[in-house]
Amino acid sequence: MAEITASMVKELREKTDAPMMECKKALAEAGGDLARAEEILRVKLGNKASRAATRVTAEGVVGIWLSDDRKLGAIVEVNCETDFVARNDDFLAFVRELAELVARRDPADVAALSALPMGEATVETTRSALVGRIGENMSIRRFARIPAEGRLSSYVHGGSKIGVLIDVDGGDEALAKDLAMHIAAGKPKALSKEGVPAADVERERSIATQKAAESGKPAEIVAKMVEGTVQKYLKEVTLLGQPFVKDDKLTVEQLLKQRGARVARFELYVVGEGIEKKQSDFAAEVAAQAAAAAGR
Repeated sequence: MAEITASMVKELREKTDAPMMECKKALAEAGGDLARAEEILRVKLGNKASRAATRVTAEGVVGIWLSDDRKLGAIVEVNCETDFVARNDDFLAFVRELAELVARRDPADVAALSALPMGEATVETTRSALVGRIGENMSIRRFARIPAEGRLSSYVHGGSKIGVLIDVDGGDEALAKDLAMHIAAGKPKALSKEGVPAADVERERSIATQKAAESGKPAEIVAKMVEGTVQKYLKEVTLLGQPFVKDDKLTVEQLLKQRGARVARFELYVVGEGIEKKQSDFAAEVAAQAAAAAGR
């Protein structure tokens, strides 16, 4: 049997907000598999076990660039170690220039972007020089370039911690801006159910099946319960299925039909999403330093 360490319990608790003993039991049942333990807790405790899974744990900003005619745009996430650097003027200028480079040069990936010229140097040498000048590491995490089918609109929130770039065909600028703000609030995974990763759907189906099986109802009822849960999940995580943030009597899909518009594509970046930030134990560090000093 795999050893269940205190750090494993702590990590699962931070991800799920579940009681510590429940986390330990789930890890034991899962044989130390963190992902499986999280699934077990969700079966037992419901969706509240995933509340903390979206906590942002890295610093940085999202940068967005739009052409004057709103027909071309780019969005980029650049990470750093502290929020202090995320507000640094040189760092922010670097991010803005990166977003424009992505739009104008269309690099294939981060490595290709890093090799592009930036002024008299390359992106990578500019980044390295900035690291040396500021004294803090920073990295280009991801980017997307959107040539619009309609017109682009954008929205940034929380000191550029959340950024949205959306391509809306039809409607007007006010509608596009409202939709961008909705995406920042609702954080959909995809435009429609077809875009939700199959692995995510299967995970929700597995959890729903396990929970429904505990009801003791007949198999055909259980199947309907599972399908109902999956469909509810798909509405919650897709832009078209979500209730519109400014009028929850309408779904976004219904709103678009009313306004004669469609969303061709959107990109949502949340700084640090999915990145685990190193957590330091200040008391332990002080104790270790004191012990080392005493030993000298």
